[in-house]
Order: sequence, then structure tokens, then C-alpha cells
Amino acid sequence: MISNLLYYRDLDMAWERKLRIPEENEAQAGRAASVIVPDAHFVNGHALVPPFPAEMRTVVFGLGCFWGAERRFWEMHGVYSTAVGYAGGTTRHPTYEEVCSGWTGHIEAVLVVFDPRIVSFPQLLKVFWESHDPTQGMRQGNDWGTQYRSAIYVNGGSGSDELIVVEQSREAYQRALETAGYGRITTEIRPLSTFYYAEHCHQQYLAKVPNGYCNLDGTGVGCDIDALVTVE
Repeated sequence: MISNLLYYRDLDMAWERKLRIPEENEAQAGRAASVIVPDAHFVNGHALVPPFPAEMRTVVFGLGCFWGAERRFWEMHGVYSTAVGYAGGTTRHPTYEEVCSGWTGHIEAVLVVFDPRIVSFPQLLKVFWESHDPTQGMRQGNDWGTQYRSAIYVNGGSGSDELIVVEQSREAYQRALETAGYGRITTEIRPLSTFYYAEHCHQQYLAKVPNGYCNLDGTGVGCDIDALVTVE
């Protein structure tokens, strides 16, 4: 009986740890060296790492397991390249196993490199909001843990044009979700600190393994991009 109680206590502690972002002094330190990633995108052959063409812009999204999330964006016309990685935490160059442990603070992230002459930033936000449930906190569906939290990390400071558009899109989508009976959006929105590339095997995973795991699922509530302010 005692051993069973200890087992369930340890299990509860493990779940609690995975649902709490660690303080910086608690997080794993990581390492100085980055992982080696392919030179080219597996689907379209474009560069996976900078430098990108000068006219391109970037944004980092978190909407659950990064395998399905990355596919959603590489399929968009006007998206030049995508890559999966880790962002939002403090551990330097973490491994997938470290991120899943809950001791890095990172999310499973997707770097989206896009051509604003072809696809607008609000159009990317529409796909982001509609492709997952942003009200679930530290989870997406059956995937639990801090690495699955919803997030948008943009380039520029706290007053950047893109950050303003993101916040306006959140307000607009919140109204639509409330009308449909959903709760408050928990999406983390802030300037990007650092994006760490994930290991080779995770890049464009669902193009390499078409029947691989994908837990991406939206609410069915549409996001009206016409209501968003477009910053030139």
C-alpha cells in the first residue's frame, strides 16, 4: 500500500512539473553547440536557416505538437520556408527529450518564413488561430505539458507593428470564441528571444512520414481577418 501511495505521489509531482514553466534558476542549462539541420527544406528545397532573401519576414508560432503545425504552414502559398524548433524558455540548444521533460520552459515551435507580397501577416494569424484551440493552457487535446502551450513570438520590441496586429487579432478571435461558448485565450504573445532548431529527424516530419502522428485540431470557430488592422 505504501509503495502504491509513493508511486501515485511521484506521478502527481511529475504531472505538476510538466504543467509549470520552470524559473530560470530551475531550468536545465543546455549546451553551447547547436544541432545540425539540413541545408534545404525537405518539401520545397528552400533554405532552412538564415540568411533568407531580404524581402522575407519571419514569425514563430506554437500550437501544439510541431509536426502537424509545421505542415499547416508549409502548405500555404507565399510561405518560403518552415522549420521546427524550441522557443520561449531558457535552456540553450535543448534536445527534444529535455523539452518534453518540462525543465526547459520551451514550446514546440514553428519558424515561418514568408513573403509579405504574397501572403499577409493577418492571413498567417488566421491559420494559426483556426488550427488549434488557444484556450487550453498547457495542453493541446491529449498532449499535456508546457511545451504544448499556445504562443506567438514576433520580431521587434513590445511596440512593434506586428505585435500590435497580433494583439488585435487575439481580441477579435476572443469575441468569436466567446460567442461559440469557449473560454479565455491563453496564448502567450511577446517578442521572440531565441529560436533553437530541433533535431534533423523532426524537420518536415510529416512529409517524411505521411501517416505520422498529428494531433492538430481547431475549434471550428472562424477568425475574421477583415477585422484586423493591416500595418503597411
